[in-house]
Amino acid sequence: MAELGFEVIGVDVDPDKVAILQGGHVPFYEPGLDEVLDRNIKAGRLRFSTSIQEAAEFADVHFICVGTPQLAGAQRADMTQVFGSIAALAPYLKPNDLVVGKSTVPVGTAHEISERLNAAAPAGVEVAWNPEFLREGFAVEDTLRPDRLVVGVRSQRAEDILREVYAPLLAINTPFLVTDFPTAELVKVAANSFLATKISFINAMAEVCEAAGADVTQLAEAIGYDPRIGNRFLSAGLGFGGGCLPKDIRAFMARAGELGADEALMFLREVDQINLRRRSHMVDLARKTLSGEFVGKSVTVLGAAFKPNSDDVRDSPSLDVAVAVSNAGAKVKVHDPKALENAARVYPNMHYEQDVMRALEGADLIIHGTEWTQYLELDPVAVAKVVNTRHVIDGRNVLDPQAWRAAGFTYRALGRPTA
Repeated sequence: MAELGFEVIGVDVDPDKVAILQGGHVPFYEPGLDEVLDRNIKAGRLRFSTSIQEAAEFADVHFICVGTPQLAGAQRADMTQVFGSIAALAPYLKPNDLVVGKSTVPVGTAHEISERLNAAAPAGVEVAWNPEFLREGFAVEDTLRPDRLVVGVRSQRAEDILREVYAPLLAINTPFLVTDFPTAELVKVAANSFLATKISFINAMAEVCEAAGADVTQLAEAIGYDPRIGNRFLSAGLGFGGGCLPKDIRAFMARAGELGADEALMFLREVDQINLRRRSHMVDLARKTLSGEFVGKSVTVLGAAFKPNSDDVRDSPSLDVAVAVSNAGAKVKVHDPKALENAARVYPNMHYEQDVMRALEGADLIIHGTEWTQYLELDPVAVAKVVNTRHVIDGRNVLDPQAWRAAGFTYRALGRPTA
């Protein structure tokens, strides 16, 4: 919003995080965000505070961007942060303020927030729902050049305010879809569910390819030429992770059950299971590659983040595999360009290496788990000189099999022939 020219105040309950942001630094890794943050702080358009009262008195439009993690011990979303932020904001709102939800929430949340604000906030305060579609690693680009804007509103005034807010993006012909509350809430979870389904479909095909001796990468290329299918999200491998897709499809299933429509989303249970099965299959393949025994073997896992260009390790397939192999008795070293600090917070007893070649030294097996460019650029000949045994499993189907085999490696990948 500051980059688009508005005066903005960001609020968080963590004073350390606010101090970092106010100093012009981002407390997580997102390409390009540091520069945008620093530029707008220096321009005087952006500042940060722990005071929600200060923010409420300052602003006319209030974006709710808090997390909705999976509730511990359940499938549904934990709405504590959403309703907590609304309760904190309500007493300080001004008549005619607009509260805009960005968080991924169960359908019906916008209506409930509206009811709560009707009871606790001044007359004239309105709610709108404006789901975010940011991809980690591309969030700056997706914010400033979105593929669409969706707004769920109940009045022309709310629509007009959001058209004014997004005027610079509308000027570059960004599609602007105006819907009701429930449709806007469903757009994000429906989109994530479709993407998850597409990824799990090609991973299911990888299982069939392994059984039949076929090559899933060639299969994906062939079906991807069909314009009704397309080639995006048809990369077989370890599957999806992160803080969005896994918890969103589970929360979607849970909410559908509450609405009496659970049968409509039963297929998502298999989507989730296929995705999780890829991780255990990778562990099985690793064990088979090491002649059935992890104990006494050294394994290097390349990647801790759930995807490249991120330091996010939430539900990371690569890190899950590393932990499983370690628990099975192997000596595991994990490398990642950006995510080691976050990984160490979650699994402090794992062995992490900052230097990729040091991580590879003495390895009996290399598992490629996160598609960082650094790993694609590794020289197999140089790697062959430092490992103990030349075995590599490509969990993302992007390494060059010919180059690795030419360097003397046994190259294996999910859904591809062994030779």
